Amino acid sequence: MKNILVLAAVFFTTLTFAQEKELFNGENLEGWTVYGTEKWYVEDGLLVCESGPDKQYGYLGTDKHYKNFELTLDFKQLADGNSGVFIRSTVDGTKVSGWQVEVAPPGHSTGGVYESYGRNWLIKPAPEKDKALKMGEWNTMKIRVNGDKITSWLNGTEMITLTDKIIGAGEGSVILQIHDGGGIKVQWRNIKITELD
Repeated sequence: MKNILVLAAVFFTTLTFAQEKELFNGENLEGWTVYGTEKWYVEDGLLVCESGPDKQYGYLGTDKHYKNFELTLDFKQLADGNSGVFIRSTVDGTKVSGWQVEVAPPGHSTGGVYESYGRNWLIKPAPEKDKALKMGEWNTMKIRVNGDKITSWLNGTEMITLTDKIIGAGEGSVILQIHDGGGIKVQWRNIKITELD
């Protein structure tokens, strides 16, 4: 019986790891598409987004669409960190349709959910949760999207949980953002996704 339990545990662990997928290979932008004229590049194994001379919105989206998933990634804000992670979203030119989990400087609702070209802010974290953000250091964000429900965590702190039928009906990619206005630079690493049944 003990051997059966050990084998079952090994099988479950193997299955769990098999479901997790690296979205960024640390070498190039394979599997992603750049939208707009802002800068997306790989440097020292890190994905970097940086404002370009046009100082407009810029996006980097997965070529594949993801519906129900758990996404984890690390980000470091080197300058103005106004960015974000879109889920179930699409881009036309530089107009994005979907939902952004905010990545922003202190005091600007990192981990909250914003609907672009729609209802705007759907939910912001409680102000006291802002202390979870480490500006200028590496932060780990986790986003779980399953059906109508979305939850975000920042460095282990649950930032928001939202149930929304419109988000539940959404279809699209995982998309990273550069906000307009210029002066933005953010590094990313360890971008991993586990699709949920």
